[in-house]
Amino acid sequence: MAEQELQVQDKKELASSSGELTLEGAYFSPAVDIFDTEKELVLLADMPGIDTESVDVDLREDTLTILSKKASPQTQGQSLLKEYKTGNYFRSFRLTHIVDRSKISASISDGVLKVVLPKVEQAVPRKIPITTA
Repeated sequence: MAEQELQVQDKKELASSSGELTLEGAYFSPAVDIFDTEKELVLLADMPGIDTESVDVDLREDTLTILSKKASPQTQGQSLLKEYKTGNYFRSFRLTHIVDRSKISASISDGVLKVVLPKVEQAVPRKIPITTA
């Protein structure tokens, strides 16, 4: 993933009329941080209130998709003020040839989804030893 391709995004509701989604209900694009290390790319997605049973990380061809369905919280009484919207999450990323697709892993803790994208061996930098002839 090239740095210029990534853009900072605030939590925003995805519009179903934009043609991006064919799913019912409110969907949000989670805020994401991506870190590049020597051996892997690490993706961190903020998804408060989500647990392992309600999130799917899917890889099809070159597209990594994060999809989560969250039930609306049950409240008692009449709502007087709502500043925080809840809903489902959807985000997708196009992977390059440097990611080893067979070794991708994901975990979730405290509302943060962590997806580890190991690099293929050819993409990992290495130091070439120099010998005397």
